[in-house]
This record gives sequence, C-alpha cells and structure tokens, in this order.
Amino acid sequence: MVADPGKELGMRIIALDVHRSFAQMAILEKGKIRDAGRIDLEHGRLLQFATKLKPDDEIVIEATGNTSAIVRLLSPFVGRVVIANPILVRAIAWAKVKTDKIDAAVLAKLHASGFLPEVWMPDEETETRRRVVAERTQLVCQMTRLKNRIHSVLHANLIPPYKGTLFSKRGRAWLEAQPLAEDQRRVVLRHAGELDRLGGELAQVDKSLAKTALQEPRVKRLMTITGVDVTVALSIVAAVGDIERSHRRKSSSATSDSTRGSGSPVTSRPTMAASPNKAEPTRDRCWSRRRGSFPVCLVRCAPSSCASVALGRPT
Repeated sequence: MVADPGKELGMRIIALDVHRSFAQMAILEKGKIRDAGRIDLEHGRLLQFATKLKPDDEIVIEATGNTSAIVRLLSPFVGRVVIANPILVRAIAWAKVKTDKIDAAVLAKLHASGFLPEVWMPDEETETRRRVVAERTQLVCQMTRLKNRIHSVLHANLIPPYKGTLFSKRGRAWLEAQPLAEDQRRVVLRHAGELDRLGGELAQVDKSLAKTALQEPRVKRLMTITGVDVTVALSIVAAVGDIERSHRRKSSSATSDSTRGSGSPVTSRPTMAASPNKAEPTRDRCWSRRRGSFPVCLVRCAPSSCASVALGRPT
C-alpha cells in the first residue's frame, strides 16, 4: 500500500486502537510510522494527552462504544478526527496476526493512503434523542417482563384471565383478592408496585419526547403517515440523524455507534450493508444461505395486505 507523500509530510497522523480502558497509539510522520505506546482512557489522562497535540494533527479512531466521548474531547485540539468503519477496515486490511500495535499502524496507513472507510458521527442533539429513545425502549421491556411474570403466576394457579384492564386500580384490587400462596401474592404485588413506578417514569419520558417533537418539523412531517406516532417518528429521526449528509457523502447508513471493532470475532451472521448500493447483494447472500422449505414457507405465509413505510435517500 503506497501512502500519499504530501499528506504524510504535511501533518502527523495519530491512530488509536481503542479498547475498554486504554488505547494503543501509532504515529505516522514524514513517511515513517512508529509505536507511541498506550494511553489510559480516563478523562484527565486523555485531556493531558490532547494538550500535547498540534493544530494540524489528524486523529484516526475506530468506531466503538466510547468513540463519541474521545472524539469530542480531542476535536478542539487537532485539525480533524476521523472515525473508521471497523468492519470495512477488517475487510480491506485483513491480517492473520493481529496485535494492538499492528491494528493502530494499519489505521494510520489506510488514512494516509486515502483508503480508510469513514463513518458519520451524530451530533450531540441526535445522540441525546437516541439515548432517550433507548431509555424508553428499556422501560417498556422491563414493564413487559413484569406483566408476563404476573400472568405466569396467575396461569400456574389456574386463575382465569381478568375481564378488563388487569394493570389498573380495579385490576389491582382483583389481584389482591385472588387465592394465592403468601409468597406468590408477595411476588405479584411487588411486581405490580414496580409497574406503577416504571409507568410514572415512562410518562415522564413520553412527556420529554412530546416536547422535542413540537420543535422538530421532520417529526411533524413523519406523523402525517398513517400509523406513525410521536415515538415512532422520533425514533426514525434519531436513527437517521442529519439526512442532508447524504448529499455530501456516498453513504448515509453507517454511523459511529452502529459498528463493532475490527478486532471483534466475526461470525457467519449477516450484517447490515455499509451502503444502500450494497444492500441488494447482502440480501441475496443472506437468502442463499437459507435453502430448503423455510424461504418457501415465508413466501406462502406472507400477509396478503400490509402497510409499508420506505425511507430513501433523495437522488
């Protein structure tokens, strides 16, 4: 791989192979690459390292769980922070022998040669929306699990289903009157109390989402689609982020928090295509792996009528 001499001579390229608690560094300067040791991924240590950087330096980092925090901390001190797609990096520069030093050096060389596949990093507002949507999803999952456990206790004791809304004031009174063992009654009432607490938190999250929706014209536009409410519209906006970037880049589907590290073990599970143009071959490969009666069953059991919502990049 031949690097771009002008790019190397004009700046330093500092590549970070990020792990949970440390990052392995490699510096490419004046055509030579050298190992720069490790740095602890703590706020104070990383800020101390950032003060030693030059304004024309470029940082290369793979997308992982703590990428956004590192990028926001280092961005004011350098010329640019580049986020690499680890899945495509592994496909381009696959190596039988992998070490932290080799991975960091590969990132620096790929960026210097112009072959580094980059991903888009969402802004703080988009990340906040994603966190709120994820928080709501977790609350709903917890409440669903608790409701299922209550239903399982009633079913195990041959108690017929309640004709009405079980998780209401009348339903609570009906639960307390059921002939259950003392330990099972305690479990049911504890889960019912936990549902009340989680329901209050869910109401606060929904209120916050509703306030955000009033200030976002894209949410109002999505809500004109039948079946799309505030939560669904905000989830779409949070997942897509800045749709205008599709005019500036070839791909709008790869983001910094939707990819895994290149050092992660690779399984045969199909992954999302990094570009809309690659979605069709990826789908064909996934379909070809499942031969036999299962694909035929899917076609036969497909609903005759359904509502579909498609989001596409404007051409």
